[in-house]
Amino acid sequence: MLYAILCYNDETAVGSWSKEKDEAVMAQHGERLRVLAGKRKLGPVARLMPTTAATTLRDGRETLVLDGPFAETKEQLLGFYIVDCASLDEVIEAAKGLMVEGGALEIRPVLFYQPPEGAGR
Repeated sequence: MLYAILCYNDETAVGSWSKEKDEAVMAQHGERLRVLAGKRKLGPVARLMPTTAATTLRDGRETLVLDGPFAETKEQLLGFYIVDCASLDEVIEAAKGLMVEGGALEIRPVLFYQPPEGAGR
């Protein structure tokens, strides 16, 4: 089963980390990812740019294009991991090594979606 591990934190707090702290957190994540990759459990990984670089499309009578995020939240989605684990217990154990102070990880099963023919590149 594929699971997404969504990483949330206050991007202002994370953005204020020193270069050394950011590198240490990323090194910790890197070690955990090497373990998952070695077990052939790791899929795509992405670290997102700040929400100030976001564009939001909002449905309505007309589609609105807005600068930045639309949702007002205390935590922002900072990135995600896709892992292939046999059970929820296994993915919870894998995610424990990715926790960062003040943050939260959301785990969601991923359903495979096959786009219709001709919809891709």
